[in-house]
Amino acid sequence: MHATVEQLQQILLFSGLDRDRLVQLQARAVVKQYLRGEIILHEGDLLPARLFAVFSGRIEVKKTGSTGKETILRTLPAGELFAAPALFGNHLAPATVVAQQDCQILTIERAALLETIQNTPEVALQIIAVLTERLQQLHQVVHGLASERAIVRLAQFIQNAAMTEGTDETAEGLQVRSRLPYYQIARSIGITYEECVRLFKQMEAIVTYYRGGKILVLDRAKLEAIARGEFDV
Repeated sequence: MHATVEQLQQILLFSGLDRDRLVQLQARAVVKQYLRGEIILHEGDLLPARLFAVFSGRIEVKKTGSTGKETILRTLPAGELFAAPALFGNHLAPATVVAQQDCQILTIERAALLETIQNTPEVALQIIAVLTERLQQLHQVVHGLASERAIVRLAQFIQNAAMTEGTDETAEGLQVRSRLPYYQIARSIGITYEECVRLFKQMEAIVTYYRGGKILVLDRAKLEAIARGEFDV
């Protein structure tokens, strides 16, 4: 189905556009529903020349290595862009994208986006900012997998989740809003499920893990020290 002007306004990239610009985009913007676990893009797929964005729900971006080992590169909530090579590059999906929850995906034809950029150049700057951030995060992931100890990577992952997903202050500590099951964490930092469980037990005085993926940070200072590689448990 075609996106509405109101739906386009919920995408951060377009939130500052006036209604006339949004109406022009709306005619070539489509929203498609995906169920939890459904594959949105396969790694290596030839992508149509469109901008892809998460309108609602959450997706996983993951990569499979030559050994068959799967790593979750990142999870993206509503409002985020993905599959940048569809706009810039070889038009091949660099990773597999899966619906982590029931979600809606917004796509906009590249020609319509270029028209918007001609009239509103700051949109291009916002796209460049997003892509630059993604490259930096990918570099950090690769560097971490190659050089950091597993417990350091775990602490960094928890910190990043707290920063990007938000937290709530409780009487016991800082609760990460998103649910992060063991399997997702393990595949995101390149360890086994069993090692992930063991590391959380090792850090139980600093971080508490509850069934279902609820994470409570009990000691932020020590978690930060582990993430810097300056504290061991």
